[in-house]
Order: sequence, then C-alpha cells, then structure tokens
Amino acid sequence: MSSYHDPQTSDRPYKDPTPLSGDVPHVKELGVTSAPLKSAAFFIGAYCKDYNEDFMLCKNENRDPEHCLKEGRRVTRCAQDLITKMRENCLKDFDKHWNCLELNNQEYYMCRKPERALNKCMFEKLGLVKTIPGAPEGQTPVHELKNPVYTGVQK
Repeated sequence: MSSYHDPQTSDRPYKDPTPLSGDVPHVKELGVTSAPLKSAAFFIGAYCKDYNEDFMLCKNENRDPEHCLKEGRRVTRCAQDLITKMRENCLKDFDKHWNCLELNNQEYYMCRKPERALNKCMFEKLGLVKTIPGAPEGQTPVHELKNPVYTGVQK
C-alpha cells in the first residue's frame, strides 16, 4: 500500500484502499536517489539485461500497468542485488562517482576520473564491464578517452 501525507488537508496519511493482489510479490524500493542510479545505470543494464528485456516485452504486449507488475518487481530485485554488491565491493569508488554526479548536474563528462576508478573496481571485483549501447565499433568509448573534447570549463 502506498501512503501520502498532505499536512494541509489532513493530519492522517493517505492509504491506498486497493491493495495489490496476493499473486504480485512484494518488493522493497531501492532506497537510492537519482545520482547513485545514474552512476550504476550501465552496470544495471548489463547485470539485469534478461529481466529488463522480459519487462519491455511484457510492456509491448499490454499497456495496462498492472499487467507487468511481476516483471517490474524482478527488475527491481535485480537492481537491488547489484546496488548491494556495488556497496559491498566498490563502496568508496561508487560513492565518489555518484557524489561527483550529484555536484555536477549529473553530467558524466564532469566525472570521468571517478568513473574510471569505479569501472576498474567493478571489472576487478564483479567482472562487469561498462558498455554503451549503440557505441560505434572500433572506436574508443567516450568514457575511456584520455583527452576528451568536453572538459570542466566549456568555451
């Protein structure tokens, strides 16, 4: 059940009167803001690829939001699992990268140095490699460029 509290209209929180059906498994929220999610996004995409694809296929079948709740919860559980592993294995690098994103309007190009450290840790400890879908083959990916065009000071 979701709850919402509007202090101007009531001193009791709103409780959704329609609970989820019993066949929909319960899943806790990730508990992270947008910066940690953006920091982990490419790894979540690789780690949870099968669950994401099942969810997207389900969404294409039926536009009813309730139709794909099970698949959506599987995606959330997979992302929770990866975030937990990132915290256990690469906490320092993960924190540096998402804090950099938080302080720099969530722009990747401003945070390449901590991103490289996180990518290295993720590969060494979890065997995950950051790959950007649709990146041109045979070219160095933008996150691995030594002298990128974009810098902290734009002219």
